[in-house]
Amino acid sequence: MAQLRDIMTSNVVTVNENQTVQEAAALMSEYNIGAIPVVNNSRQIVGIVTDRDITLRTTAQGEDPQTPVSQVMTAQKIVQGTPDMDVHQAADLMAQQQIRRLPVVENGQIVGMVALGDLAVQDIYANEAEQALQSISTPSAPQQ
Repeated sequence: MAQLRDIMTSNVVTVNENQTVQEAAALMSEYNIGAIPVVNNSRQIVGIVTDRDITLRTTAQGEDPQTPVSQVMTAQKIVQGTPDMDVHQAADLMAQQQIRRLPVVENGQIVGMVALGDLAVQDIYANEAEQALQSISTPSAPQQ
C-alpha cells in the first residue's frame, strides 16, 4: 500500500506567520499554487493561507496588503497527514474534511504537501480522488 511519502511534494513553500499577505500572494503567483502552510519561527505549522483567504479576508474587506498572514490564515483544526499515512486514508480524510490540499507533518514539522491532483495522477488512486472531489464539491449540511 502506497504511503503519502511516496506521492507528496516535499519541497513545500511556506510563509512565516509574520510575513505579509502580499508576500504570501507573491509566492502563490511565483509557484502557481493556491495554498501555503504558515509556520512559526520553529518551522511548526500554525495555519494555512489560501488564495481564497486572501481574497475574502483582505482584498474584499479593503484591508492593507501589509496585513500579517496570521490575521487571515485558517488556524483552527488544521487537518494534516503523516508521511506513513496510506493514500486511501488520506483520500478519505480529504473527502470528510472537504479539503483539496493536505499538509504532511512529522515531529511537528511540515515535510510535505499532498493535493487532490497528486492522488488523481496515480492511476490506482484515481477512483479515490474522484470520490474525494465529489465529497468536497458537495455542500455539507448547514451546521446547527
